[in-house]
Amino acid sequence: MSADQVRATARSIASMQEPSGAIPWTTGQHADAWNHVEAAMGLLVGGEVDAAERALRWAPTQQAADGSWPMKIVDGEVTDSRGDSNFSAYLAVGVWHHWLIRRDLDLVRELWPSVRAGLDWVVSLQVQFGGILWTPSEDLCLLTGGSSIYQSLRAGVALAELLGEPQPEWELTGGRLGHALRRHRDLFADKSTFSMDWYYPVLGGAVRGWPAFELIQDRWERYVVPGLGVRCVDTNPWVTGAETCELVLALDAIGDHDRALVLLADIQRLRAEDGGYWTGWVYGDASYPNDNPDVFWPEERTTFTAAAVILAVDALGERYGASTPGSGIMRGTSLAPDFPELALECGCVPDVAAARLR
Repeated sequence: MSADQVRATARSIASMQEPSGAIPWTTGQHADAWNHVEAAMGLLVGGEVDAAERALRWAPTQQAADGSWPMKIVDGEVTDSRGDSNFSAYLAVGVWHHWLIRRDLDLVRELWPSVRAGLDWVVSLQVQFGGILWTPSEDLCLLTGGSSIYQSLRAGVALAELLGEPQPEWELTGGRLGHALRRHRDLFADKSTFSMDWYYPVLGGAVRGWPAFELIQDRWERYVVPGLGVRCVDTNPWVTGAETCELVLALDAIGDHDRALVLLADIQRLRAEDGGYWTGWVYGDASYPNDNPDVFWPEERTTFTAAAVILAVDALGERYGASTPGSGIMRGTSLAPDFPELALECGCVPDVAAARLR
């Protein structure tokens, strides 16, 4: 993709931004904190700085008193008030990404109280084996969400160090979460039909090196459709742009650039004339949906898909001298150092953390 194409994709996201600064999935649909922040990151890489900063500043206006963010917000109204741990952690990544690109310490200081409150709330949801509860009301931990939280904690620690406000409890939580993501993935809720549960431990940074290559290779044929992209779920003939570009980012993080470039090229079939991206493509099944074997589905262009494309292009562009200073955000090279691995059953967790968990 050329720089002009990237800018056009960023404009397609900005065109769906609401006056409040919120970025919904697509016009008329709901917003959530995770996809909203991801879209803001795409805007920033694509040169839409004002729109990106309005988006980041909108996030604290929707934060609950306990530090969490709700599942769904439609036109400024909360329609699902359950606090989501993954959503509530991700502002840290967006703010750190903005710092890497803009070096605006004033904005970091402005948003830091929201980042800190969100991560404090997330840390309070850690359970015995190291996972993080999805919500306080549901007794399950999600592997995809936990993997993203791992990245968010590293971004949060980096922000804390930048501001001189160390957060050792976040580091302890990250160490135990990393242990769970590497060694106890079977203890997370079984969502194995979703491709995200496959590659997210790599994308979030908990799994690296040879174990990451093994993990990616293990389910490659199950989820990757040659010439088309990555299936969202293994039960349907449906490839999606966001999942494909996230796998591109995971592959980039472990140095598998050739396959990453192929997948990024494959997904360009989803590009619309205005630079936006259709969510996905159904292939080769005349019964799903609408008796048409090859269609865009759903018939909507989504902001999070466009943002994932932009972030993937930025990451791969680093090898060619065509990237922003935030291009390594998923690779983890700019984040706080990886957390030391801690496991409660190994007697490695300090008494203060063990007491909190009891």
